[in-house]
Amino acid sequence: MMAATNSEATVVQAEGSQDSVKSQAQLAQNEELLHACAVGDLDDIGQLIKAGAESFYQRDSDGKSCLMAAAENGHLDAVQLLLQEGAPWNAVDRSARCAGEYAVSEGYQDIVDALVDAGVRAELLFYRMHVNSPPPAPKYLNKPVRYQGDDLLDEEDRGVMMLWEKPLMDVHAQLMCQTHGDVLNVGFGLGLIDTAIQSHLPRTHTIIEAHPGVLAKMRKDGWMDKPNVRVVEGRWQDVLEQLGTFDAIFFDTFDDVLYMQEFHQVLPRLLRPDGLYSFFNGICTENVFFQGVACQVVKLQLEELGFDTEFHTIEVDSGDDATWKDVAFRYFSGSAYYLPMITWHQDTAADQPTASAERQ
Repeated sequence: MMAATNSEATVVQAEGSQDSVKSQAQLAQNEELLHACAVGDLDDIGQLIKAGAESFYQRDSDGKSCLMAAAENGHLDAVQLLLQEGAPWNAVDRSARCAGEYAVSEGYQDIVDALVDAGVRAELLFYRMHVNSPPPAPKYLNKPVRYQGDDLLDEEDRGVMMLWEKPLMDVHAQLMCQTHGDVLNVGFGLGLIDTAIQSHLPRTHTIIEAHPGVLAKMRKDGWMDKPNVRVVEGRWQDVLEQLGTFDAIFFDTFDDVLYMQEFHQVLPRLLRPDGLYSFFNGICTENVFFQGVACQVVKLQLEELGFDTEFHTIEVDSGDDATWKDVAFRYFSGSAYYLPMITWHQDTAADQPTASAERQ
């Protein structure tokens, strides 16, 4: 590269100095905004943002944002103004705490509600922007899995399913099999919920599984030969026409949550009007506030389709560090599990022509 001339170097140096001055001025302005948010001075907040202060600013030392400062100190009007000015509801500080958690810890329920509402609206907007773009087939299906001890891992050591989930699967199965009717499970994994479903003697039991390695294990363990069990091989998207309708459905595939949202769009075709639906709720468990927003989003999405959703809180032990030592990352945190139970709206179930109540 050709060396810069003295005149060029002088210009570059001058521009760098100007950028540095501008950067220092911006930082000072942002720090003023952070203070104004902490004390709830709406006039200063408005004037500073108008002058160029950044509503999304986070202090470098600890990651505290303007929204966090307002939430922590109980300033609802400041929180609402910052949200209107584009402050992200889901930013986290260097301790992975978001504004909602600041409000929760200080007992400001009105601010918690405002932040939940902002999060739900943002997530619903994101979903509607992508609802007509189904996610591609997961790469997981083309990669090997292994049964290691009591767990199922993929080749990247991610936990596909683990034994600690068994108590949760037992509760799911018990609630869903109350009618002893026709049950569908999407995603076999370790077979924890399918084993539990069998113990409740359903009339019929259909399992959809797509992974070749899991299907081989199912054959070895005799699942294809059980008298009231039908194993449908393939992705659920590809076998819908083979399925019929069911009294209870459980969904637990090793996919991103977008695949579950896609499944919800066809749920009215599969679930009978008096039926029950549930899924493994491992969404955002690393952050209880984010999980609350996610649960509310799912509830509203299902409500649009004609379903009522309740979340039952269950204590869970997801194991200690030894449980997860061979797993690439911990996909469930916390001691509370929010078990979803979904049913038809009383006033809309009868109007769903695709959800035939005809028995198989």
